Amino acid sequence: TMRTVLNSNSKVTVLRSDLHAVIDQGFLDVPGNLFQTKFRNPEELQNDIELKCLNDLMSLLAPSTDIRVLLNCVSSNLQAFVIQPSRSKEEFRKVASDFQLRWNFLLTAVSKALTLNHTDSFG
Repeated sequence: TMRTVLNSNSKVTVLRSDLHAVIDQGFLDVPGNLFQTKFRNPEELQNDIELKCLNDLMSLLAPSTDIRVLLNCVSSNLQAFVIQPSRSKEEFRKVASDFQLRWNFLLTAVSKALTLNHTDSFG
């Protein structure tokens, strides 16, 4: 379980290292490299809520991190970028649906890259 991983100093260290390697080395199977932000315009970055969520989670990932801290991080980002900006139920459904689709796509790409290139993370 995730709690077991978080309680293991070596597993967290390997996972953090492998996540950064996958992102920095461009192993993600996504159109272009979502993480190359240097040449992207601010409006485009503003739309990449899922990248902000992943980066925020990665910054909190440390040995003995309480899983509730990670869940609160996701919850805060959803509140700020999905729930609050929505002016109607219809808009909320669209924003939430778009986020869910892109978040799942990103996590699938990260999992695939870790599986293919950094199998130690899944020990």
